[in-house]
Amino acid sequence: MAALDQLNAQLDSFEELRSIVKTMKALSAASIRQYERAAGALDSYFMTVELGLQILVKDMPQPVVTTRKDAQPRRFAAIVFGSDHGLCGRFNEEIARHALAGIESMGADTGQCLILAVGERVADSLERENLVIDSTFQTPGSAAQITVAVQRILLKIEAWVDVKQVDTLQLFYNSHQGGSSYHPEPLELLPLNVQRFDYLRQKPWSGHSLPTFSMERDDLLHHLLRQYLLVSIFRACAKSQASEHASRLAAMQSAQQHLDERLDEVTMAFRRARQSHITAELLDVVSGFEAIMSKPTNH
Repeated sequence: MAALDQLNAQLDSFEELRSIVKTMKALSAASIRQYERAAGALDSYFMTVELGLQILVKDMPQPVVTTRKDAQPRRFAAIVFGSDHGLCGRFNEEIARHALAGIESMGADTGQCLILAVGERVADSLERENLVIDSTFQTPGSAAQITVAVQRILLKIEAWVDVKQVDTLQLFYNSHQGGSSYHPEPLELLPLNVQRFDYLRQKPWSGHSLPTFSMERDDLLHHLLRQYLLVSIFRACAKSQASEHASRLAAMQSAQQHLDERLDEVTMAFRRARQSHITAELLDVVSGFEAIMSKPTNH
């Protein structure tokens, strides 16, 4: 009887776990859609920023790239997007390894590179790769909180540039590829110069006439480039969050499959144990009946 009660308790436990996993799957699926919409909502704004840059760089002279022997050594920094919570497979470990490879490919000293980790879990993964964390920010809890997170990141970048003379900044994040798949992506944020937008010089203007501007070119370029940075970081953050939930969805699907298998096993064991218990009780009843019937009757 004790074994039967134990199996029954296991069944209840597995059913509760299965309900939790199904709820987490539903939340992850809804979150993926939420963050994908947030990233997609900025596509039109990003196009507007690009159009403004296209007008500015169209008649600007090509920048001259020179290499000075007395140039100061570059100061490297990196921003790595991960997660604050677990149950998302190897999401943080993969982006941490990708960030390490990217930092090394830039020729940076991994012990001197300033790193901003967005997410407690990815900070742990980066430290296991022997990288030193300068700061750790929490990931936004919803799509509505991404803007606040991006503003904090921009302030951090400005502090790095002004105080610590950072001139090379790389961003690393996982980009959602659809379903439960994602792929690590790098994005160079600094140095930021108009060479990056050379392709806009040859791009034909979509309208019938070229627009013009009245404010100072340098001021307008500064504002547009800041918006370019804001949109780039926002989209990277949103895509990283979508990838986190995609990874969690895959982990929960695997967990549900394992739970279903264990539930079937325990259910069969419970049925066999209950059948054995019923059979034993029936045998006890039959044995008792036969014992009673075999007793001699007194007349």
